[in-house]
Amino acid sequence: MKKKKIIYTSETHPLTWRLHADKKPIWINDYCNKNGYMGAKKALQSMSPDEIISLIKESGLKGRGGAGFPTGIKWSLMPKDESLKIRYVICNADEMEPGTYKDRLLMEQMPHQLIEGMIITAFALKAYRGYIFLRCEYIEASVNLRRAIIEANQANFLGKNIFGTDFSFELILHTGAGRYICGEETALINSLEGRRANPRAKPPFPANIGLWGKPTCVNNVETISNIPAIVFNGVNWYKNISNSEDTGTKIMGFSGRVKNPGLWELPFGITAQEILEEYAGGMSDGLHFKAWQPGGASTDFLTKKHLNLPMEFSSINKAGSRLGTAMAMVIDHKINMVSLLINIEEFFARESCGWCTPCREGLPWSVKILRALENKQGIPGDIEMLQQICNQLSAGKTFCAHAPGAIEPLQSAIKYFREEFEEGILLKSFSNTKSINGIIPNTLNINTVL
Repeated sequence: MKKKKIIYTSETHPLTWRLHADKKPIWINDYCNKNGYMGAKKALQSMSPDEIISLIKESGLKGRGGAGFPTGIKWSLMPKDESLKIRYVICNADEMEPGTYKDRLLMEQMPHQLIEGMIITAFALKAYRGYIFLRCEYIEASVNLRRAIIEANQANFLGKNIFGTDFSFELILHTGAGRYICGEETALINSLEGRRANPRAKPPFPANIGLWGKPTCVNNVETISNIPAIVFNGVNWYKNISNSEDTGTKIMGFSGRVKNPGLWELPFGITAQEILEEYAGGMSDGLHFKAWQPGGASTDFLTKKHLNLPMEFSSINKAGSRLGTAMAMVIDHKINMVSLLINIEEFFARESCGWCTPCREGLPWSVKILRALENKQGIPGDIEMLQQICNQLSAGKTFCAHAPGAIEPLQSAIKYFREEFEEGILLKSFSNTKSINGIIPNTLNINTVL
């Protein structure tokens, strides 16, 4: 299938219209020649912090890190007390969701757009210092961000009295030690403080007690990168470029065995079918579509009947999955779901911080059962055991959202492809059997047994 030609303009592709065809970074002169830092200048010179927060709230911008929480509402949770002079803004750039690489694109090729978004965010939240918490494996992004921060400081877009105002802002790049759990904002804060990257109990929320006990707001790279265009172009424009109740555009993609894997900035409301066929080029020759994940390895599998769903938060939720990062992965007919699940669950088991028992013990347990099924050594009750593990690790039963996300692909794979799990049962029927871990099937309770 012929690759779809995309015309990038500032009116339709606010995040990516400046990108070079050769994929080289957009440095400060080039960025400024294309309306760069005009949003920050407008915000600092002609708007109040409260006006900016109201603007972002009215725009309907939702977090692009996966949860989709309204950004303006999150900003409004920061305390109004003027006596709290020390506040922080943090950019979550720890992009470690398997199959997701959208933030990498923005940081490597468009570092000044992120910096401009951080300036506006800090001004709106009255923060004097900001941090970009970067995944340590993103070496090129680190190099480019460091250069861009130096350029911005030299141009007086960072530092003291920005744009001749009384607002001053310091931006620091911090590379993390490399853990998936640092994508959770309180684990990220602990790591930034030099502590072990364990999530914190909430409440209190970071907006009240965050980095070093001070009010803190954490937003994703793509979320913050949207801010300059919204401030510069206005709310009505931002809402009109979407085909959905979710406003604006989203960087979406397809990976897996497709002809043209990649990512594209697209309006909310486009269907997964259109992205797969017109942008990703369809399935590779000789392969047939089997299933897909809408937004990273921690989202539930969906099937071919769901491809016509619009890529938006509510529609994907109603189908039983999550839009997540909107970086979809396709599964072809040659891939065995049990083997795929071993790969996914091993990753999540390894990346557990180990803080709570259900996650620490339940995820490795699921891997052990899956390995038995893959080797045709499973026994009756193993599939039911996996389902009970999914139940014990579901939302509200663990300390943070790591385990609930980890079991989403497992529970959906059993739902849609149970026969592939059943093929791993060695003996089709016998009674009074114990599971491979010595627990009688249908009696699992990780919280009390372990």
